[in-house]
Amino acid sequence: MNIYDLTVKTRKGEDFSLAQLQGKVLLVVNTATGCGFTPQYKALEELYEAYHEKGLEILDFPCNQFGHQAPGEDEEIHAFCTGKYKTQFDQFKKIDVNGETEDPLYTWLKAEAPAEEAPKGLKNKAAMKMIAGISTTCKKENDIKWNFTKFLVDRSGRIVKRWDPTSDPADFRKDIEALL
Repeated sequence: MNIYDLTVKTRKGEDFSLAQLQGKVLLVVNTATGCGFTPQYKALEELYEAYHEKGLEILDFPCNQFGHQAPGEDEEIHAFCTGKYKTQFDQFKKIDVNGETEDPLYTWLKAEAPAEEAPKGLKNKAAMKMIAGISTTCKKENDIKWNFTKFLVDRSGRIVKRWDPTSDPADFRKDIEALL
């Protein structure tokens, strides 16, 4: 099984087969509009603008499991992202990424890349320690710890890297370029 065997829901609730993205480099992110990491949308959009024509797709999955920081409806979230951060990549339907109701995409992502890179810098390490203490949905070792966990998937559908929420998408350029 690989990522192309999975189907997700568009923000309008329609089935979307990830097989449609075969041959693309994917950056999969669980997001929230009211999170301290929400400004990462700016860096995500910059990556999208720089590399979309070369084959990068950003898959944005809003999630309200962490501090209820994505409370809006799917269209409200989309309007916020396109209005405030001028995002051009589309958001998918809001999902759960941990627990009994987690989306099958995240079950697969977590199984394929159970560990994220260690946070860089004292500030990020402290932030992740704090997050571990307040996250109520992170029950298993490989669970998503918070909003803005990122997965990089190569053109053949294999996960190359998993980054923690503190990782700045602007730092992913070399990894993305290597796959393109």
